Amino acid sequence: MSFLGLEDKAIVVTGVANRKSVAWHVAQTLEAEGARVVYSVRSEKRRASLENLLGDRPVFICDVEDAEQTARLGEQVGRAHGPIHGLVHSIAFANYSEGLRPFHETRREDFLQATAISAFSLVELARAFKPWFHPRASVVAVSISSLTTTAANYGYMSPVKAALEGSVRFLAKSFSADSEVRFNTVNPSLLKTSASAGIPGYLDSYLFAEKLTFRKRALQTQEVANAVAFLLSERSSGMNGTGLVLDAGMGLNSFDEAVVRVGSRVDAPPPA
Repeated sequence: MSFLGLEDKAIVVTGVANRKSVAWHVAQTLEAEGARVVYSVRSEKRRASLENLLGDRPVFICDVEDAEQTARLGEQVGRAHGPIHGLVHSIAFANYSEGLRPFHETRREDFLQATAISAFSLVELARAFKPWFHPRASVVAVSISSLTTTAANYGYMSPVKAALEGSVRFLAKSFSADSEVRFNTVNPSLLKTSASAGIPGYLDSYLFAEKLTFRKRALQTQEVANAVAFLLSERSSGMNGTGLVLDAGMGLNSFDEAVVRVGSRVDAPPPA
């Protein structure tokens, strides 16, 4: 038996898009721990694109913009694979098709769509799976490392992620009335994923963030997957309604000497 004790636990993973997805790394980690992973993807087209990757694994279709599909997913997965011991919410979307806009120019329809997909979908998924959750199931959502950093190229997704984290806390409270189902987030800093590649100016931000880490190496997607697996396991039973920040020290290192020298254009010798 492994330390995490996930053998034969049924865990639903949403959001796999390709091999670089956080969700795929999570799923692979869970399978290596002996869990029975059930996949939920957005569309038949996405399922077809993942056929070589997912093989004969159980895959269900759910576009979380459609509340009826979300409710149906809980029923279908629960009947086929319940009880459900874990749920991974790794879903996010923002419409950057018209490029970056100042935050005050955010369109209502874009903000509401991003909120529905990236935040409120967790509430609907939790409701759909509630009858099928094991009494001590664990739900983990993927957020971001800081909700107070005003990164212009992340735009309105930062307040949307704030809504996601607020929802996690209220779900933890709500479910505590009749179960020990836990809700937490993993909060990673910048990652190399296909989804992040669609964010304008992301590469420059990624390289800057890497310089701010204590180790001078960016966070790896597998490190996020490891943390998600921990939160899904009962080894994290004391954690509920909270966020686990993974940023390799980036958030503590804004005055790193090397970065300050470059930013201020001061020619100074390296620190002793």
